Amino acid sequence: MRDDLRPVDAITIAFLALLSLILIAFTTRDSGALTVAGINIAAGIGLFFLARTCSRAPNKLLTPIYHWYPVVAIFLVFKEVHIVQQKLGGADWDNLLIAIDHAIFGVHPTQWLQQFASPALTELLQISYASYYFIMLAAGIEVFLQHDREKFSYVLFTIVYGFFLSYLGYIIFPAVGPRFTLHDFYALDNDLPGMFLSTPIRNFLNAGESIPAGTLNAIALAQRDAFPSGHVEMTLISLYLAYHYRLKSRYVLTFFGALLIFSTVYMRYHYVIDVAGGVVFMLVTIWTAPAIVSWWKGKGKMSSDTNNRPR
Repeated sequence: MRDDLRPVDAITIAFLALLSLILIAFTTRDSGALTVAGINIAAGIGLFFLARTCSRAPNKLLTPIYHWYPVVAIFLVFKEVHIVQQKLGGADWDNLLIAIDHAIFGVHPTQWLQQFASPALTELLQISYASYYFIMLAAGIEVFLQHDREKFSYVLFTIVYGFFLSYLGYIIFPAVGPRFTLHDFYALDNDLPGMFLSTPIRNFLNAGESIPAGTLNAIALAQRDAFPSGHVEMTLISLYLAYHYRLKSRYVLTFFGALLIFSTVYMRYHYVIDVAGGVVFMLVTIWTAPAIVSWWKGKGKMSSDTNNRPR
């Protein structure tokens, strides 16, 4: 299996198996849970044979899919995490997260930032928040175009691994964020008006988080993905990789990344403690990823020795 599967393939299959185990062991095992588990098994088998085929001989049709399927997989798994959360039915952690923020700052940061709001700033930060997807893609594409498949494999693994760690955080600490708890979700367009793109982008992102336009009870449908801030975690991971490999895009990515991190609180998606959680999850990811890759490739025992870090 180590000859046929890249680290990213192995961790994707493993995470699908973990989600299936959670559904079977910790839910009522209704038809929906069993269906999702069955889909995971089928997807894992399909991914194994895709990897096996493409690792042994190039295929004009399958190889591009093999290189880039994680881009689609991380979104599909994100939606599955929402199903798992619904099946588990645990209580939200927002009250604790709010209390931590207030204990640190003496105010609710998202409410305090309201005094600095302006349509131009909101427009810039809403666009920056959405640039999250492009920051990771830009870093991945630049590495891919260097035609160093070993390096690309490591970058792909680290990004996907970071996503999966954040998904575990969502399952363990489900929370909806301040736009629902400290603010009126339906008043966001009035409270934080933008200029041209803010509302369309906001609606698009809401739909991606299972809140289609016109939803009457948005908090009931919203995905519990506030802690840790995946936006912060994955942006910092992308910047780390960009500087580690000295990518030409690193300065542009830094500009948008800095705005993005600030936007997570300004735009009311996250509490400040979520941002701190994203930093911690990022550090765990970049510290443990080299050891996992080294272990999978059979280059020694799993450790965080700096000799195992990518060069």
